[in-house]
Amino acid sequence: MALLISCQHVSKSYGARPLFQRVSLGIADDDRLGLIGPNGAGKSTLLKILAGIETPDTGDIAVSRQARIGYVAQEESFPAGHTIREVLRAALDDHPLEAYEKDTQVAILLGKVGFTDPDRRVEHVSGGVRKRLAIACQLIRQPDLLLLDEPTNHLDVEGILWLEQLLRAAPFAYVAVSHDRYFLQRISRRVIELNAQYPEGHFSAVGTYGDFLEARATFLAGQQQYEAVLANRVRREIEWLRRGPKARTTKAHGRIEAAHALMEDLGDVQYRNAQTARAQIDFTASERRTKKFLQAVNVAKTMGGRRLFDNLTLTLSPGMKLGVLGMNGSGKSTLLKVLTGVLSPDAGTMEHAAQLRVVYFDQHREQLDDAQTLKAALAPHGDQVIYRDRPVHVVTWAKRFLFRPEQLNLCVRELSGGERARIVLARFMRESADLLILDEPTNDLDIPTLEILEESLEEFPGAIVLVTHDRCMLDRVATQLLALDGAGTATMYADYAQWEAAQQARCMAPADAAPEKTAKKNVSAVPAKKLSYREQREYDGMEEAILHAEAEVARWTQTLKDPAISTDAAQLQTACVALQTAQRAVETLYARWTELEAKRVAGTVKPAPQPVDKNS
Repeated sequence: MALLISCQHVSKSYGARPLFQRVSLGIADDDRLGLIGPNGAGKSTLLKILAGIETPDTGDIAVSRQARIGYVAQEESFPAGHTIREVLRAALDDHPLEAYEKDTQVAILLGKVGFTDPDRRVEHVSGGVRKRLAIACQLIRQPDLLLLDEPTNHLDVEGILWLEQLLRAAPFAYVAVSHDRYFLQRISRRVIELNAQYPEGHFSAVGTYGDFLEARATFLAGQQQYEAVLANRVRREIEWLRRGPKARTTKAHGRIEAAHALMEDLGDVQYRNAQTARAQIDFTASERRTKKFLQAVNVAKTMGGRRLFDNLTLTLSPGMKLGVLGMNGSGKSTLLKVLTGVLSPDAGTMEHAAQLRVVYFDQHREQLDDAQTLKAALAPHGDQVIYRDRPVHVVTWAKRFLFRPEQLNLCVRELSGGERARIVLARFMRESADLLILDEPTNDLDIPTLEILEESLEEFPGAIVLVTHDRCMLDRVATQLLALDGAGTATMYADYAQWEAAQQARCMAPADAAPEKTAKKNVSAVPAKKLSYREQREYDGMEEAILHAEAEVARWTQTLKDPAISTDAAQLQTACVALQTAQRAVETLYARWTELEAKRVAGTVKPAPQPVDKNS
């Protein structure tokens, strides 16, 4: 195990506001690290410091000389007019490879990442494809350490499962900032939380996210006990100090100083323990007794010439909490707009209860006015809001959502994504609702706020339709799941575990699997090839690519034997690096060839002949 990065007493502030102070940690070459913390704790900033993009205010960062560090930001930026293939190729511009070697590396990675249209321009692809491309641009550079800032943003559930599998099999170390608890559970071997409630500014535990939660609960319980012990000791010392002149002899000066130190320690512990405040989210339900809020019968919708769902029938009643799953572009947001009446179905009927009260949370936060102040956004009609028929002062209302009084005069545009999400939630809490329609309400929310939101949704007595990629929330809140495949089919599942099992079974099934009845008739037929057209082209050119790569190895090996090279340190270093790169290229090509060969053979093997029943 080798240390890649070491941080010693690193601190960072923005203006007068400290993000974190005196954080010390090390990252080794076998680390699988999840980094969490409340919004504003400085997770993204710490990641940028580790990547060398920002510098700390104080402290030291030591990076291993040979370490290659990759960084995937929250939001991707690619040059307009370039294709996916060109962007990947550009990621290798500073690598000492021949042109054909770079093309080979790009072709291999395109197949592994699953880009079906690599010649499409980046400005025309979805957010999920852009996220995959940003990750691929770092993978192709073969990092020793990969830093990922909210890598599940914009990915659908299938994309998140792909990323989990990629990271669990990764030959490199990584640090992933994420609020996705299932994702953290599956990819982490160590979890670090940045939070001012800890004496060192962070808390670390080895193991999965579940192991971290247990260790943190034990630590925080100990902190509460420590506060109680300190409070008792301080109380006794204060009583002693109050006894007057008899206690104030020269010999007592040391005890007086110790008492003041105890008071300072108690203040520090009380401050840290007070940092556990969480947003108070509680939706208001109407008292109506209607048995059926909404009913959709044989509903269908087509967008852009593509059928999103067909013959969809469902009923929403009080207490029903419907989770909606599907790939990006499968029609989830369109379905919500059809249910709310924003869009009309192409076929079928929609019935709503009379005077149905619907609260609709839009994933794009379109309801917010960036020019408004936070105060106006929270309380548009003065200094008070009406919540459950009672007036609440805007300062008290703001604190409920973890806003500080000094933030009230800030413009909405100056707030973080998580803070903007809390404004929208605060607005919805003021409204009485029969039906909550929530389109990606978890975007930008930290884990403590997610947990409070889940509790509120669980307790909400009305009906809920929830679109989210947060599998933990789906598992906890949804009573049923509706999965859209983007090709017109909608399937109901009891819970997320049943859906995931169905997905795994589908992935393991042969691509050409036929229904059971027809399978018996065609039992001796030859299955279709498993290689796609692009994979077949890659396979056909693999032998030639390997010959070229091996020729490069031979060329650089011969170069190193040249006496003139061996006496020139700079040329010797260049030749050694080029030889290592060529050798890695050969290894990568052989590994990919083996992978394609196994897939090709599996797709062309004939089943064993079946015994003939002579009595038939």
